Amino acid sequence: VQLQASGGGLVQAGGSLRLSCVASEGTFKFNTMGWYRQSPGKQRELVAIITPGGRINYGDSVLGRFTISRDNAKNTVYLQMNSLKPADTAVYYCWTPVGGAPYWGKGTLITVSS
Repeated sequence: VQLQASGGGLVQAGGSLRLSCVASEGTFKFNTMGWYRQSPGKQRELVAIITPGGRINYGDSVLGRFTISRDNAKNTVYLQMNSLKPADTAVYYCWTPVGGAPYWGKGTLITVSS
């Protein structure tokens, strides 16, 4: 499985960005998909996950600001990020478990300036 994320960059606090992740997996629609992030010196943390049935979980720090969605026809999962804060600065990773094993995208950097 290959995961290709895009959409990172530099944004001012209060701004918005949208990340996209395209999966090569042909059975995408059966996979749980998600986003994690890692800031320097910190552990990787959950941002959001979405199941094939559309059940969603968010990390506490992004609840109410970020929205995860998926388009099974495009093998793509999205992360709409609003009201960004400097604390959201991190490398964001697309993720999916396949056969019990985690697969990670390359990661895309988001920098939020104050």
